[in-house]
Amino acid sequence: MARFHMALTVAVLAATLIGSTDLPLASQAAAPAPSFSVVEQDIASLQRALRDERITSRQIVEQYLARIDEDDQRGLAINAYLSVNRKALDDADRLDRERREGRLRGPLHGIPLAIKDNFLTIELPTTAGTLALADFSPGVDAYQIRQLRERGAIVLGKTNLHELASGITSVSSAGGQTRNPYDLERNPGGSSGGTAAAVAASLAPAGLGTDTCGSIRIPASHNNLWGLRPTHGLSSRDGVVPLSLSQDVAGPIARSSADLAELLNATVGFDEADPVTEASRGRVPRSYLEFMGDSSLVDVRIGVVTPLMGEASADEEVRRVVDRAIDELEGLGASVGDHDMLGLESVLRDTSAIAHEFSFNLQDFLARHKAPVRSLDEILRWGLYRTELDGVLRRWNETQERESEAYRTTRARRAAAKTFVLESMQGRSLTVLAYPTIRRKAARIGEQQEGSNCQMSATTGLPAISMPAGFTDDGMPVGLELLGTPFSEGTLLRIAYAYERQVHPRRAPRLIVGR
Repeated sequence: MARFHMALTVAVLAATLIGSTDLPLASQAAAPAPSFSVVEQDIASLQRALRDERITSRQIVEQYLARIDEDDQRGLAINAYLSVNRKALDDADRLDRERREGRLRGPLHGIPLAIKDNFLTIELPTTAGTLALADFSPGVDAYQIRQLRERGAIVLGKTNLHELASGITSVSSAGGQTRNPYDLERNPGGSSGGTAAAVAASLAPAGLGTDTCGSIRIPASHNNLWGLRPTHGLSSRDGVVPLSLSQDVAGPIARSSADLAELLNATVGFDEADPVTEASRGRVPRSYLEFMGDSSLVDVRIGVVTPLMGEASADEEVRRVVDRAIDELEGLGASVGDHDMLGLESVLRDTSAIAHEFSFNLQDFLARHKAPVRSLDEILRWGLYRTELDGVLRRWNETQERESEAYRTTRARRAAAKTFVLESMQGRSLTVLAYPTIRRKAARIGEQQEGSNCQMSATTGLPAISMPAGFTDDGMPVGLELLGTPFSEGTLLRIAYAYERQVHPRRAPRLIVGR
């Protein structure tokens, strides 16, 4: 597994990452329970097995650790994980004791999860995929990690990502290239590609990612998974390495829509450390699972965004798959119609805030947590990054002012774009907008990935879910994205669940079945 691009830092980081986290851990574990396999099991299935005493949390963790050793670090060499939690077995033992004593914390009790390596975690370094943060371990948990632990979840390990969450193919100086379990020669999407590849390959039942412009949704699309970008302000980003605070959100990636709901239940809501979550007050339901169960979508109106469906010949194979998935939604009673959204391309142009915010947001985060580097400029000067990212990182580092006329113009364009999208939906009484998550299937490793439709949700702050739409003729997953109105996650999950019950779109990678 080729992890690093400089010989000197190879040795340094290997000592740091592997020495401190004992990657892999399978050799420490007892033999997995033979009567129950974790492969393709969702959270509810794992909980039923735990309740019925067919397996323990320790045995679940042992199985995942063995699979990580076999298929991630060796064998298929998917390379989804940067580090594995050596305390995971101890955590599982503690939660098993609590279960025996009748103390259950909820539906996540004893469930191990894959965590993107830009969330701070107490027991593991947080590299954000860059060599510059190889030994960055401030000893605190991000808000969402704390919430998960309180509900009994276990941090199984930290997953690879596109370095500093800056792209969509999941390659980094700290972890190398993560590979797609459906075709090891292709990328898994990004930037949350490590989490998605781990979940798709049954190296974890579910996990967390972040999304600044597609970084949850694109990996979900490329790995036949469900991924939700929440409304900006629904979930705290405290303790997450930032890319652009105007666009950053953190959310779940899973093999089922119900698992998305469970992880949302555990992680959303007001956090005084992240002021944007003030908007979530009074907007969080008792449980997102309450929206799921009705298979009829007769009250749902879907607008198919024709400018995002793809007109190039290279877009055609994905478009065919997405069209069939939309037909399935129509078959469930939804009203479906084309929506040309004239002017959308112009409205979304120059609305990304990343170039204006990244260097300053990162600098503030590094200072607050006393990181070993102080700025993006230092990372660039020291050469502690993947060389393929040189161009984009240097462009983002050129921004000299926190506040500029160009930045004010971008903010104004973002506000106008949100108004445009909401008014276009209201004008046609639309429940959601629909389009391909990404118009091209996963590109081969080393090739440019094209076709992203990430910007509308990222610009407007509106929630969007990527659902498995099907497969291309050569077996690559395709995603259908639905975008809703503010805080309509329950509606998105309701549509997703009805579709899932009807279509059963989840299919494990051929390379994984039977292993």
